[in-house]
Amino acid sequence: MMENSLAMTALIFLGAAIIMVPLVRQLGLSSVIGFILGGIIIGPFVLKLTGNDSNDIMHTTEFGVIMLLFLIGLEIEPQKFWKIRKKILGMGLSQMLLTVGILFLIFYIAKWRSDQALVAALCFALSSTAIVLQTLKEKNIFRTQAGEASFSILLFQDISVIPILALLPVLARRPDDKEQQILLQYLPDWLQPFSIFLGVFLLIILGRYVFVPFLRYVSRSGMNELLTASSLFLVIGVSELMDAVGLSPALGAFIAGVMLATSEFRHELESQIDPFKGLLLAVFFVSVGATINFFIIMEDPMFIFTTTVVVLTVKFAVLFGISKFFKLKIDQAFLTAFALSQIGEFAFVLINYSTNLYLLDPKMNAQLLAITAITMCITPILLIINEKFIAPRWPQPNIHDDEINEPVKQKSIIIVGFGHFGSTVGRLLRVNGIKATVLDIDPDRVNLLRSNGFKVYFGDASKPGILRSAGAENADLLILCLDSPEKNKFVLEYARQKFPQLKIFVRAKNRLDAYDFYNSGVENIYRETFGTAVNMAVDILKATGMRAYAARRLGKRFTLIDKAMTRKLAKELTTDSVTFSMKEYLEREAELLAEDSHSFDESQWNENEEF
Repeated sequence: MMENSLAMTALIFLGAAIIMVPLVRQLGLSSVIGFILGGIIIGPFVLKLTGNDSNDIMHTTEFGVIMLLFLIGLEIEPQKFWKIRKKILGMGLSQMLLTVGILFLIFYIAKWRSDQALVAALCFALSSTAIVLQTLKEKNIFRTQAGEASFSILLFQDISVIPILALLPVLARRPDDKEQQILLQYLPDWLQPFSIFLGVFLLIILGRYVFVPFLRYVSRSGMNELLTASSLFLVIGVSELMDAVGLSPALGAFIAGVMLATSEFRHELESQIDPFKGLLLAVFFVSVGATINFFIIMEDPMFIFTTTVVVLTVKFAVLFGISKFFKLKIDQAFLTAFALSQIGEFAFVLINYSTNLYLLDPKMNAQLLAITAITMCITPILLIINEKFIAPRWPQPNIHDDEINEPVKQKSIIIVGFGHFGSTVGRLLRVNGIKATVLDIDPDRVNLLRSNGFKVYFGDASKPGILRSAGAENADLLILCLDSPEKNKFVLEYARQKFPQLKIFVRAKNRLDAYDFYNSGVENIYRETFGTAVNMAVDILKATGMRAYAARRLGKRFTLIDKAMTRKLAKELTTDSVTFSMKEYLEREAELLAEDSHSFDESQWNENEEF
């Protein structure tokens, strides 16, 4: 076996991910499966490239799961959660209770130790959020009955991880290493059993009175690097705090995310942490594959095979029965049952955590990890069986009929920049009952607007990831109102490339900016000084004695002509021209003046012309 440094082992893990994921994606499989297969190939049972550091790498990359839980907490916005509470509590709770109950009964009858049977049932009841959500989006079925049901069940499962993490130390009947539980040493004996409530209460206080003011203070520096560092500081600090009181770091990360879900920094935190989370999760799943003990599997393959079949069968039956009880169409019930019948990624964390608590021995740990990985790899096969042989027996649902009333992250309008220009747009929309998600980088303005009931978030839209976090994938309109023309252009190009469904409205400083936007294919361009100047001219015409109606018509005509001429002049620009010289600018002004004289010739004026 090769002996590698930690850096070399990490390099091998990343290389396996880079090579394997594109291969499995071409086969239509989840990237999670690619990570696991890559780990198996480089692991000690195939190529033997991982050396002796695989377990160390896995413990380190469990921090990726902690970040995932923090992001899940950020997504649990109370208003959205409340709107679909019946499906979450109805389908999610019934699925967890039935699956855990049936599996525990089967394992207990099979002579498993009661605590091990309960741990395995709790772990196996979870499904893979990463695999299921990605599959639903790739197949464009996220807004169907099956998509809504799957999301509701997965959300409840993700939340249920938290009480499970709190329950496991109780089942173990022994605390973690006392030397690591620094804060517990200072608590009286009678208060130590309530450490979980103490930790949660402490996080709520910190979230309200420390985290948000701290982020506001950092954001005033204007340095994105500091905000990134602050995001990691919060996640690491909260995890260490929960560890100090004897609780799971993942529990602290989740609660911290929930505390910040309604803050103005929600989208900024999500975009800052997401790249780190994705990288660490990738290495985590590769390490899962690398640490699967095939010798343990070969010792008792019948046990592994039988348990895998039992878990898949029980979960399928429970999910199908719940789907029919909640009146899903039969094809949607089959899709939900097949999609969620695997064991999820959080099982890896819970199984390892249970082993650290001595609830599971190393052999049982290896067996449960192998069963989890096998079910995840079987899922694409089950979905193919459903798609090829079962779904065709029933007519396909109408996507529009089954569309969720308010899809996750659905934001119909996004306004970027809420200064003097953007606030005028936003206020007019608001008084007419039209809601919009607003992004702005001034922390004081964001705080002020949120206190006045506006849905505003702190975030720099010119940074990749912020628009996606704000819901650009499902949005209808994007309104760019930034002061900087260069930033408007950058966001425009990024949005057109990544979110082609968006209808874009953009603010232009002057006619020169409008030329660039027209040549970029944008039709909805608004020069910030043009409308005001036309309104002034109309008022001056009325002051000279002209009838108000005629003055307004003249202003309207002038506006239409000016827009047409701007489009014409924009098309005449060469692709390599970047800026105008003063001479060129004056020449184009002369063209506009000549066109004005021609268009407003009295002999061509028609009082009855419609605009």
